Amino acid sequence: MTESPYLKIAAALRRQIVGGDLRGGDRLPSTRQLARQWKVALATATKALAVLRHEGLIEARARSATTVAVIAKPPSRRQVHEAPASQQHLSQRKIVGAAIEIADKEGLAALSMRSVAARLGVATMSTYRFVKSKESLVLMMADAAYGELPPSQKSDGDWRTQIDAEARTLWTLYRKHPWLTHINSLTRPLLLPNLMAHAEAVLAALDRCGLTQAISLHLHVLLYSYVHGVAIHIEREAHAEATTGLSEEAWMETQSVPLSRLMASGAYPTFTALITSFGDGYDLRLDDFFEFGLTTLLDGFAVTIERSKQR
Repeated sequence: MTESPYLKIAAALRRQIVGGDLRGGDRLPSTRQLARQWKVALATATKALAVLRHEGLIEARARSATTVAVIAKPPSRRQVHEAPASQQHLSQRKIVGAAIEIADKEGLAALSMRSVAARLGVATMSTYRFVKSKESLVLMMADAAYGELPPSQKSDGDWRTQIDAEARTLWTLYRKHPWLTHINSLTRPLLLPNLMAHAEAVLAALDRCGLTQAISLHLHVLLYSYVHGVAIHIEREAHAEATTGLSEEAWMETQSVPLSRLMASGAYPTFTALITSFGDGYDLRLDDFFEFGLTTLLDGFAVTIERSKQR
């Protein structure tokens, strides 16, 4: 029986890795380079890399299409000759899990049915037996991600404790899955069971405060938009660092000249005095800012709730 082209490519790369021609950290040819070199389709080259990824011989560098060798120890004879991932059982759960892994490491822009299939070592078309489209997959991913932490179950009647816990739960999920901030809209919310479970916990806490339905819903949307609005910068900072190659601190250093010009212009005296007062500069840490903002926001909730009780 003739060996499949993708297995031939995988075998050739495997020999280079095991033989030491490619060492841990070395870049492998891109799928496009492999396709050109072996005169095969891009999907075939992608599938070859998926086999090596399944064997633990290579990995995808975060937020980059470049594949690098990461060999801790030579593969065993069993690993080299075991059946490719394409022969393993496929399920919707595995597809969603693989998609979340891609989005977590590389962002939603890197997600496609093809990239998921490649990660699982299966033909792209086989994934459509379980997921009808990329859009459907993203919704499944979101629901699964929101379901990783249960909603707050506080029942002591303290609305602030429960809502505070819910806000922190959402923040934790956004920290783990920054791409979640890009798939929901304030005016067109996702009606996902696991997201609705978190909303139900907040609304239940507010329901005990004797508020009108409109105020309860406004406060719920305000809380969600606050957490979502701060969390979106987690993904944006990661993307900016990946595309520019500069950390936040390094980028700020490049802004020292224009900042000095603004301050020296005399047009912004309040801003200049404020920045100068920090000495070493103002360091915006998102986790610290989230804590400050959440406390301030819930203080505002308390005023609104108290005012409603007096009417």
